[in-house]
Amino acid sequence: MGACQSFREMCDREKNTNVHLSLPAVCIVWQTAMIILFGVFMRYDHESDAHWVEHRKHSNLTDIENDFYFRYPSFQDVHVMIFVGFGFLMTFLKRYSFGGVGFNFLIAAFGLQWALLMQGWFHWLDADGKIRIGIENLINADFCVAGCLIAYGALLGKVSPVQLMVLTLFGITLFAVEEFIIISVIHARDAGGSMVIHTFGGYYGLSVSWMLYRPNLHQSSRLQGSVYHSDVFAMIGTLFLWMFWPSFNSAICDHGDGQHRAAINTYLCLASTVLTTVAISSLFQKHGKLDMVHIQNSTLAGGVAAGTAAEFMLMPYGCLIVGFCCGIISTLGYIFLTPFMEKHLKIQDTCGIHNLHAMPGVVGGIVGAITAASASIEVYGHEGLVNTFDFMDKFKDMVPTTQGGHQAAGLCVALCFGIGGGIIVGAILRLPIWGDPADDNCFDDETYWEVPEEEEMSPTFICRGFVLFSYQTNDAVIAFCCSRLYCIQSPLDGSTAQFWDYSHILM
Repeated sequence: MGACQSFREMCDREKNTNVHLSLPAVCIVWQTAMIILFGVFMRYDHESDAHWVEHRKHSNLTDIENDFYFRYPSFQDVHVMIFVGFGFLMTFLKRYSFGGVGFNFLIAAFGLQWALLMQGWFHWLDADGKIRIGIENLINADFCVAGCLIAYGALLGKVSPVQLMVLTLFGITLFAVEEFIIISVIHARDAGGSMVIHTFGGYYGLSVSWMLYRPNLHQSSRLQGSVYHSDVFAMIGTLFLWMFWPSFNSAICDHGDGQHRAAINTYLCLASTVLTTVAISSLFQKHGKLDMVHIQNSTLAGGVAAGTAAEFMLMPYGCLIVGFCCGIISTLGYIFLTPFMEKHLKIQDTCGIHNLHAMPGVVGGIVGAITAASASIEVYGHEGLVNTFDFMDKFKDMVPTTQGGHQAAGLCVALCFGIGGGIIVGAILRLPIWGDPADDNCFDDETYWEVPEEEEMSPTFICRGFVLFSYQTNDAVIAFCCSRLYCIQSPLDGSTAQFWDYSHILM
C-alpha cells in the first residue's frame, strides 16, 4: 500500500506541459526506427513489384485482375474515414479543434507505419524473413489505427501529444496480438472489426481513462463543451463516417457475394440507427428537442454493430433490427451511462466512446456469434458455408454451432486485451514525464498549439434593447444581434449608421 501511495503522489505532482524536447525527440527517433525497420523487413508483394509483368504473363492474367483495382476504392473510403471522419468528429469541443484534427493526424500517420510492421510480423512474414506489402496491407493498417483513434476519443483534451504517441505504440502492438489470436488462432470471423477494432479500442481507451482519472477536471468545465460552429464541424465527420462505413465493413471481405452482402448489411443497419436515435433523443429531451451529441455519435452505432456479421446471412430485416437496437442502446448510453460512469466508476469519457464503439462492438460480437451458430446449409449452401466461414484446411470439419462458440471466445479475447492492456498502459501514462496538462488547463488548444489571436468581442451598440457584439474592419463594423449578422457601414464617421442584414450568409 505504501508503494502504491508513493506512486500516486509522484504521478500527481505539479504538471509541466513543455514538450519542446520530448515531442521532437519521440517523433524523430521513432520515425528513424521506422525507416530502419522498413529497410530490413518491408518489400513489395508480387502484385505491386515490377516483376508483376512477368508473373502476369506466366499466370495468363491481365492488369485488371491485379488486386489493386478491387481493393483501392475501398481503401480510399477507409482512408478518408480515418483522417477526415474520425478527425472532424473530434472537433466538437469549443477550444480543441486543432487538437482533435491535428493529433488524430499524428496518431494515424505514425500508427499506420507501426501497424504495417506489427501485422506483417504476425500475418505476412515470408520464409526469407520479409514482409510483402500490397493494397490489402494498407487497409488492415488503417483498421489497426482505428482502434487507437477510438481510444483517443476517451482521452480527448486531457493528454499530451507525447502520451498519444506512447498510447499508439502500445495500442498497435496489443491490437496486432489480439487480432492474431482472434482471427488466426481462434478462427473467429470479424470482417468489419466489431470485436477486434471497436470492442478492443473502446475498452482500451476507457481503461486508460480510468487510470488517468482527474478528480478536479471540473476546473476545465468551462471548455468541456461545444459551440454552434464546432458542432457543425463535428457533424461533417459524422457524415463522412456514415457514408463510407459500408466500405469499412466490406473492405477485406471476399470478392463477390461476401463483399456485396457486407455493404448491404451495413447500409441497412446505419439507416435504421438514424431513425431510432432521433426518436430516443427527442423522447428524452425537454420539449422533444434533439441533442446534437446523439446525432453526431449514436447514428453511427449500427455500422459498428454490423461489423462482425457483415458478410454473414444476417438478412435485410435482421440488419434493421440490429440498427434499431443499437440506436436505443447508444443514445440511452449518452443520456444515462456516461454521467454514471464519470460519477461512480471514475471513467471520464470525453467523446462517449463507450456508447459509440464499446457497447455496439459487444453487441456486434454477440450478433456475430448467434448468426454463425444458427447458419445452415439451407441458407448458405454447402459451398457458401465453407467460403463464408473459411471452413478449410485444419478447420474443414468445423460446424456452425462450434463456429458460434469461437466467435464468443473472440469477443472475450478482445475485452481482455482492451481492459487489461488499457490498465497497464494507463499506469505508464500516469508517470509525470509526458507533459500532460493540469486539471484546470484541459480541452484548450493553446497548451500545445500556436493559436491565432481572435478578434476581441465587446458590446458596442444597443439595438431595440439587445446588445450587439461587434468587431471592426477597415471600413465597417460587423455586428451580431439576436443570432443575426449585420454590417454597419462607416459607424465611426459621425453619419447615421446604415444596417444591412447579412443573416443569410453562412459564417
